[in-house]
Amino acid sequence: MMIFTLIFSFIYSLCFRLELVVEPWIAGLWVALNQEFASRKEDKNTSFCANKFSNLCIGLQAECLKTEDSGVKNNLSSKENINSELPTEKSQPSLSFSGSSLSKATLNIPALPPEYLEVQFEESCVQNASLPYISENTIFRVPVTKAIQLTRDDAVKKTLLIELDISETTFNYQPGDDFNIICPNDALEVDELLDILGLLGKKDHFVCLRVKEGTKKRGATVPQYVPDNSTVKFIFTWCLEIRAIPKKAFLRSLVNCTTDISEKRRLQELCSKQGSSDYNSFIRDPTVTLLDLLRVFPACKPPLSLLIEHLPKLQARPYSVASSTLFHPGKIHFIFNILEFPSHLGELRRGVCTGWLADLVAPVLQVNQKSKEFFCPQINIMSRPSNVFHLPDNPSVPFIMVGPGTGIAPFIGFLQHRQKLSEKHPDYKFGETWLFFGCRHKARDYLFQDELRFFLESGVLTYLIVCFSRDVPAVAETAPPKYVQDNLRLYCKEISRILLQEKGYFYVCGDAKNMAKDVNETLVEVFTTDKGVDKLDALKILATLREEKRYLQDIWA
Repeated sequence: MMIFTLIFSFIYSLCFRLELVVEPWIAGLWVALNQEFASRKEDKNTSFCANKFSNLCIGLQAECLKTEDSGVKNNLSSKENINSELPTEKSQPSLSFSGSSLSKATLNIPALPPEYLEVQFEESCVQNASLPYISENTIFRVPVTKAIQLTRDDAVKKTLLIELDISETTFNYQPGDDFNIICPNDALEVDELLDILGLLGKKDHFVCLRVKEGTKKRGATVPQYVPDNSTVKFIFTWCLEIRAIPKKAFLRSLVNCTTDISEKRRLQELCSKQGSSDYNSFIRDPTVTLLDLLRVFPACKPPLSLLIEHLPKLQARPYSVASSTLFHPGKIHFIFNILEFPSHLGELRRGVCTGWLADLVAPVLQVNQKSKEFFCPQINIMSRPSNVFHLPDNPSVPFIMVGPGTGIAPFIGFLQHRQKLSEKHPDYKFGETWLFFGCRHKARDYLFQDELRFFLESGVLTYLIVCFSRDVPAVAETAPPKYVQDNLRLYCKEISRILLQEKGYFYVCGDAKNMAKDVNETLVEVFTTDKGVDKLDALKILATLREEKRYLQDIWA
């Protein structure tokens, strides 16, 4: 019979260069099977034969699944390597389901990372844990004294300004500095994780961590960012970055945490070399989180020790200072957009810190102005001084500021500082100042419009160049500049004069992915246009400006 001939041919080939024949053999096998079974629909023995053959194929393919350990490819046992049910023609690849080609592929998967932590739960403890930050900088707990919505309700993004009272602390800053805010993970996400992991009943239990005896991990230590005497909920709330994108090593460990055969196979695919495209498409690019994975793979129940081993430290979030201590003594201002982005399922997810801050200050935003009571929530901050993103030491040096959207934050501090310096030292000669600002709509999200008008009238700000990317021009024939880089091109002669002749400074603050890159390319155009040099020479000019610390960036991803 054709089927058994194929079987014996395959087994014979295993003895001679298996790796050279198995994949093409499997590719042709399914075609032959379809033809054979189509011609024998009424044969009662077909079902029995097909089942036996299917089981044999699964076993043989499982033996072919390979792993890489220290550069050597070793066969995994058939118990660890499971083939998922083949997708139907209507199925589309997704996080939980692979395409037909990958589901049939022989996989090269990473070696299993050695476990190195042991967890012991205790119902009581003498001392509570403190915030898990190992830093030379002091943590300051300061009250929120003001929260203002800077945008209209119909703006694409909601922007808030928050004022903190630092008068009772030793916290100090300069305009242009950043500072860190220590924020927790989302409470609802933490509770859902604990529920899925079966830890909700132990959320208030204290955790004792120690290195596993006999672990093969080199230099294994208990993470310092998980303090002693931490409860389960404290660890998930303040210590672990539960929104971190799972790495392939983590996925490899999760393979052993599920009893579902199809989940095992899919997790193997996602961490394999052959599944790199799926990993990028369904995990890295959509920024899938641990919670997303556990929702999609419900049989996967990793222990707490494994999560502490693989999840990174929950990082403090940096924010640009939007004030000057000369203008607001004892206060610090910062602004932010309440970030919202879709999860892989399409539901909106808020930024970890911005979402928390928005909820925290909601009572302040909604406070009754007639009420004498004022709710002052407190947050924990740390200093993060900048070494270079400051005003020029010489006030007579001109400078250019480029900051669309919330990128305007440090420049408000610059202008406030200059305003007070000019009032205190009227005899000083101050260089000209340029601000290139942009937003979507003039009426909806023009940040600090009144303040900028004041700085223009006082002479602290010499030129304000603004663009609105989504406003429709009143006259159809006109096409005003949409982005800050468009205005930079229009003022190329002035920019070139300030930077090259007058040795001025150029500051950029905002999005690194698009805006900062576009501004950099526009500066190259400015120099090629105004100076008549080629692109290589223009790039050399930019490099010189950077070396002289006159082209400065405060950008974020």
